[in-house]
Amino acid sequence: MTGDVVTLFYRLRNLFDAPNPKKSVFARAFTDGVPAPWPVFKAGTVRPGTLTGYRRYIDSYIKPQLGDKQISLISQQDVQRMYRRLKTDGRIHEHPELGHQLSDSMVRHIHSMLHAALKDAVQAHVIPRNPTEGTTAPKPNYKPKRILTSAELDAFLEVVEQDELWRDFFQTELMTGLRRGEICGLQWSDFDGEAGTLKVCRTLHSKRKGEYTTGESKTGQGMRTIILPHSVADILRQRRADAIGPWIFPDPVKPEDPVYPNAAYHHMKTLLQQAGLPSIRFHDLRHTFATHALTSGVDAKTLSGILGHTNASFTLDTYTHVTSDMQKIASGIVGGFMEDLFGKELKPWQENERPATEP
Repeated sequence: MTGDVVTLFYRLRNLFDAPNPKKSVFARAFTDGVPAPWPVFKAGTVRPGTLTGYRRYIDSYIKPQLGDKQISLISQQDVQRMYRRLKTDGRIHEHPELGHQLSDSMVRHIHSMLHAALKDAVQAHVIPRNPTEGTTAPKPNYKPKRILTSAELDAFLEVVEQDELWRDFFQTELMTGLRRGEICGLQWSDFDGEAGTLKVCRTLHSKRKGEYTTGESKTGQGMRTIILPHSVADILRQRRADAIGPWIFPDPVKPEDPVYPNAAYHHMKTLLQQAGLPSIRFHDLRHTFATHALTSGVDAKTLSGILGHTNASFTLDTYTHVTSDMQKIASGIVGGFMEDLFGKELKPWQENERPATEP
């Protein structure tokens, strides 16, 4: 084996607690391993937000269920039992609708992470078999996307207009559909005021204790330059005249820092409540933009470029609820057009085919 492979091999073995990984306790393998626990080992290979999710899954859900088990003794039945418990009583803080139940999607995410961790252990010859193989994780229950209707959007914007600190932020979001980390990570170097364009090239990630990191946008296509609506370009030009730091949307309290993604989410919740609107996710503002753009006549390829999707087919698949309605409208238009076009031509034939009447 080459030096790099040898190094990787021993790092993987040590994830599960040297000197005898097969006898280590599962919780220590994830959090106190030597030289580093599994989440630390994964750092640099996954996005910071994903890594934060891994830590939360481990601390809140996996350790309480499997933390005292030896890795080599964890069975398929243990894992399946954990999934059942998580689904019925896995939530730490009671949810107003679900109580202490975890959603199917959350259990599915935990399964995916656990499967990946134990797959690393198998590849490092720490355990002979991955006990998550053959288990049945709940299938995610996909809910229809929640968007703001035209009336709801008007109500939301009316409240936004009165909020001097956050007005520009949410108006820009609703007219660009940027991801939450993307809009929070915008810097003045990304904005070309003369051309009216905005370069989207980084994502801001919140960390614990008010810290943050920046990284590249979510996908290769996420690195993009978009032409701004005139109203948004004007908003940013006016903001730049008063800017005192590099961030387009700085923290209202600490302007030397960017606005944090979680702060944007919580303030959106406040604005929705003030407008008398139901609670939605921040990402649903992006869906709202995309849906209204499609129904207003923006073609899928153009919208795909604005949103930073991999391709136009992904955009169409994501917004099938919109495109199916558009197809119905289009079929009505085409049907009327075809009837107008061919009706006159077919009329003589139809008249000739009428049965002769008795004299």
